[in-house]
Amino acid sequence: MGARRLEEERSHVEESWDQLEVPAAVVCALCGDPGCSGCAFESTTHSGIVAIVPWERPGGPVLGRLWATARATTKGAESFFGSLPDGPVAPALGFAVLTELLATTSWSLVWGPLLVAAFPVWCKHVLLDPHARSLAFRVLFAALPCFALMLVGAHAMHGVSLHSGVRKVGAPSSRRRALRFGLYATGWDLIIGPLGACVLAYKEGLAAAGEVLHLGAGLPTRSAKAFLRGVCGLDLARAKVALRSSYVAAVIATLIAAFIILGVLVVGALVLPNRLF
Repeated sequence: MGARRLEEERSHVEESWDQLEVPAAVVCALCGDPGCSGCAFESTTHSGIVAIVPWERPGGPVLGRLWATARATTKGAESFFGSLPDGPVAPALGFAVLTELLATTSWSLVWGPLLVAAFPVWCKHVLLDPHARSLAFRVLFAALPCFALMLVGAHAMHGVSLHSGVRKVGAPSSRRRALRFGLYATGWDLIIGPLGACVLAYKEGLAAAGEVLHLGAGLPTRSAKAFLRGVCGLDLARAKVALRSSYVAAVIATLIAAFIILGVLVVGALVLPNRLF
């Protein structure tokens, strides 16, 4: 009789386990991608560098790693920049250039039709006149990469200026890690833009895409504070001082970069041969 009761209890337990519901998918806490192997977990590359940045993980599709990193810099800014690891500058620079090229191109696809709608007569003249059309295409051909490089330079200067601010308050700082901060901060421009909104709407729904407008509110300041406190080890008071002192250097450096890029744009538009268009 006891054996029979024991067998019934065992059968009841097995049925309970079979009916237990298990979540269909587990999403990454940092980037939100169900297919991510886990951005928050460290992995060591062959060179011995600990990489927690999705973009720097070996293997995987380029666009997938780029999107996961850009999303982490924006929707998980405090976590991402507060624990940004040291590492080489080259991968961060490649990420920044590709990100800004995509962001700049997506904005041009938005502003182009608006320009045509606002100035239809002028746009028709440019389209029909061979000389004006050639000049317009040369300017556009030079403007997209030049503007993308200007944004990369502005973000890089922002990172270097944070390094100067940390040194000014007497704390140790790594120029390379600060530069990586600035380069990976270009992910903001991709997510808070037309392309980012479209991808968010496709992957996460319209509600997530609608949040894009709110993501940019105070994002640079929140990211910089997280970096200064989490990576540089500054307390709140010294982080504020370092942040304020970095503003002037960042503005001056960005203006210099803008003038340089503008000069390159003008020269490129005039020098590019007409036969390309």
